[in-house]
Amino acid sequence: MTTRRDVLKGAAALSATAALSPAFAASPEKAPLGFHNAPSRGVAPMPMRLIQGRMPSGLEGTLYRNGPAHFRRGGDISGHWFDGDGMVRAFSLRDGQATFSARFVDTHKRRLEEEAGRLIMPGFGSRAAPGAPVTSADDTNAANTSLLSVQDQLWALWEAGSPYGVNPDDLSTVGPLVLRDDLAHMPFSAHPKVSPDGTIWNFGLAFGRAKVFLWRLNADGSVKASGLIDLPRASYIHDWVVSPSKLILPLQPWVLAAPRPPFVQSLRWRPELGMQLLVIDKDDFSQQTIYELPPGSFFHTGDAYEEADGTIRFDWCLAPEPTLDAQDGRSILLGQRSDRTNPRMCAAVLRPDGSADLQQTELDAEFAQIDPRERSRRRQRVYSVSVGARSPDSNFHFNAVQSFNWETGRRDLFDFGPRTLSEEAIFVPRAETSAGGWLLAPTLSLDDEVTDLHIFNASAIADGPVATYRAPLAVPMGFHGVWVGS
Repeated sequence: MTTRRDVLKGAAALSATAALSPAFAASPEKAPLGFHNAPSRGVAPMPMRLIQGRMPSGLEGTLYRNGPAHFRRGGDISGHWFDGDGMVRAFSLRDGQATFSARFVDTHKRRLEEEAGRLIMPGFGSRAAPGAPVTSADDTNAANTSLLSVQDQLWALWEAGSPYGVNPDDLSTVGPLVLRDDLAHMPFSAHPKVSPDGTIWNFGLAFGRAKVFLWRLNADGSVKASGLIDLPRASYIHDWVVSPSKLILPLQPWVLAAPRPPFVQSLRWRPELGMQLLVIDKDDFSQQTIYELPPGSFFHTGDAYEEADGTIRFDWCLAPEPTLDAQDGRSILLGQRSDRTNPRMCAAVLRPDGSADLQQTELDAEFAQIDPRERSRRRQRVYSVSVGARSPDSNFHFNAVQSFNWETGRRDLFDFGPRTLSEEAIFVPRAETSAGGWLLAPTLSLDDEVTDLHIFNASAIADGPVATYRAPLAVPMGFHGVWVGS
C-alpha cells in the first residue's frame, strides 16, 4: 500500500533526478512583452485611469490574480511558461475608483535564486542546476498558478506543493502552510473546488506515480478528511470536477512514461487509450466508477451539476491533443509562433448506467466560468475567454471574452483585437439582486504596453465594456484569480 511517505519520496526523487541536468541557457533574444520579467520589487498601489464608461453601482471589492511573472535570471531562462515566479496582482474597486498593485510570492525557490542570481530549481518544464538542494516538492514551489480565499487570507497555489499564505491587504507573504502536521508537503493542486456549503475539496497529484491524494477541508481551511487512492493510469491532471455527490478525475491519454527531467518531458501522448473519467463517491472514496470517452486533452474544467436521475453534466475546454507541452511552453516565452489547435467548449454527460457522451461545439474557449450562485445547480450559461480576429504573425493567445448558452446555442462575444492578450474573466454577481452580474476581464495591450481591467455586463458582452480602467505598465499574463467582495 502506498503511503504519504511514498508520495513525498516519489516527488523528491523526481526532482533530485532533475537536479543532475544542466540549467537551460537563454539565447540573447528579447522576451516578448507578455512574458517579460515584472519589476522585481512588485508594483506599489497605483490609481488606474478610467478611460471609458463608469464604474457600476455596488461593484466593490478586489479582483486578485496570480501567475508567473519572472522567467529570466542571469543567462538562464525558464524552460516553460509554468515555471516563472508567482506574482499576486490586486485590482481594487472602491467608491468608483480602481487601484492596481502587485507583489511576488516570497517562496523558498525565489529567495534561493534571487541570492544566486541564476535559475537553480527544477519545475514543470525546467531542468535544475547541478546540485540543486531539493528535499521535497515545496523546495521548488513557485506558488504561481491560482488563488483561494480562506477567511481573512489568500492562499497562493501551485500544482505539486503546499499553499502559500498571502496577506490580502498588502500582498505580503505569510509563508508555506502546513494544513496538518502529518500532511506537511503533500501536494495541494491549484484547482480546489468550493461547495455551496463552504467545504473545500482538492486533490494532489503524486507526480511520478499513478496515485492521487484527496483533500476535504472545512471552510476555515482545517482538514476534515483526506485519502490516497490509486489511479487506473498515471495521467497528467491539472484540473478536476466536483458535483454535489461525486469527485471526478478526468484521465487524459497524456500519461507518464519513463521519468526524466523535466517532468513535462516524461509525458507521452497516447490517444489510443482514450479519455477515462474516474468518478469517486464523496462519502466513501472506495466507491468508484470509470467512464470512457474519446481521446482529448485539457487543462481546465467548469462546474458540474446532477440531474434528478443521477446524470452528471459538466463543462470543460477540450483540445484534440496536448497544448502547452514542452515545446509550446518554451516557445511562448520566446515569442515563437505556435500552430497548435485551440481547446473548444465541450460538455460531458455521465449517466448512472455507465454510459457517457461528449457534447462538442466549434467555439474556441478556455477558463470556463459560471455565476457562482449557480454552483452545483442546473444552469444555461458558461463564460470563457476565446479567440477573435488576430494578425497572421501573432503567437497563440486569447483576445476575446464570451458567454455561451447550452440550451439556445447562442454565443455572445467581444473581441479586444489582434494585439491584445485576454486573461481569465471572472464573474461577479450583482450585490443588490439575485440574478445578473459583471464579468471582470484583465487584458494586456501589446501596442500600448498597458494593463487594462474591463468590466462587462455579463448579460450583454457583445455591447462592450461598461467601464475600462488602465494601469500605465505591462504586467505579464496571469493564470487564475478570485474575487473578494467588500
